[in-house]
Amino acid sequence: MSIEKHYETGESLPEDIYRKLLASRTFSAGSLSLRQLRFACVDLELHRKYVPGGPELIYDVDKRMSKTTQLIPPLPEDWFLGCFSHIFAGGYAAGYYSYKWAEVLSADAFSAFEDNDEKGKFRVLQKAVKETGHRFRETILALGGGKAPLEVFVEFRGRKPSPEALLRHNELLPVSASA
Repeated sequence: MSIEKHYETGESLPEDIYRKLLASRTFSAGSLSLRQLRFACVDLELHRKYVPGGPELIYDVDKRMSKTTQLIPPLPEDWFLGCFSHIFAGGYAAGYYSYKWAEVLSADAFSAFEDNDEKGKFRVLQKAVKETGHRFRETILALGGGKAPLEVFVEFRGRKPSPEALLRHNELLPVSASA
């Protein structure tokens, strides 16, 4: 049984519905990324520059950070920081950025497997994927905390991490003219 067929009638999923399902995968990806970046920027800014009792309230810091991470300014009554327990009670102090950074690393590592895609050359692809999997096992999995994480990633990927794969997977890069 295949997922694109109705479980009772066997009728295939119409192409237009299939396309809508694909498009929904990345719906609001830009807005959601900006939201995570806002949280991370506020967290880092509060831990880097904020002076308790100083001239700026934590809410002022949030509003200032929102100017670069939101398309629509927050409402005057937006006091989300009052319940942002991740950075005040959850042990993420100055580490909220790790959510987005983990997405970058994950997408970039996965793209190492995508780089093997040679259309029409299944045996070549199969061998390349196996080699990439082996390299992943011998670096990311085997070295773990034995080396600095950046060193391990560079050993696996052959370069520093790049956000390009995450942006591509979320369809946030411009479509090239040749596509």
